[in-house]
Amino acid sequence: MNRSGELAVLTSRIIVCRRCPRLVEWRERVATEKRASFADDEYWGRPVPGFGDPEARTVVVGLAPAAHGANRTGRMFTGDRSGEWLYRAMWRAGFASRPESTGRDDDLVLTGAWVTAPVRCAPPANHPSVDERDLCAPWFDRELDILEPNVLVALGDFAYRSVWRYLSDRRLDLPRPRPKFAHGLEITIPHGRVVLTSYHVSQQNTFTGRLTEPMLDAVLARAFELSSELRTS
Repeated sequence: MNRSGELAVLTSRIIVCRRCPRLVEWRERVATEKRASFADDEYWGRPVPGFGDPEARTVVVGLAPAAHGANRTGRMFTGDRSGEWLYRAMWRAGFASRPESTGRDDDLVLTGAWVTAPVRCAPPANHPSVDERDLCAPWFDRELDILEPNVLVALGDFAYRSVWRYLSDRRLDLPRPRPKFAHGLEITIPHGRVVLTSYHVSQQNTFTGRLTEPMLDAVLARAFELSSELRTS
């Protein structure tokens, strides 16, 4: 089976997962109660699969779906301010066919990139527990095993730790101790892989100016450059 087929099978399993009672209750309650501005929308209200190019060499990793963003639209980083920032930057970097992602049925195409998260259900207060993260880890691990990316872009410390756990579990010779998270970190690891880090595109970071669009652009432009170099090396 090719990557597209394997990812399709994985998606079919992810979207019916009910492993975490707290997250199941929250995602479904939000999908029923809705936000007033989305009262006429039919919420997805299920675990959210990854999205992008099955042949991607770059994977962008977030934290979890937003309650009224991906939990509503069914696509990672779609339907909220964080996604607006991310997809604009991916478009400027050359990964996306357009600068906005509005829903699963729009015509957005990613080339060379895949967007995902270590937790698939919207958590209350955007804060999954350690147990919930660990219960969701097999989905994240299988996804990365299928994709075999060269470049992993971690948006925030939670994503960075999740990426590092995955690589460590694959018994790669990683730097010790693990480098402390910081924006713009670049770590080359064995087998032609690179980890890049950025502050998360949360409103807490973008509204305060902790993360600016040029800062995010620089990370994604570097990811595009590295992905091209590693693919041809």
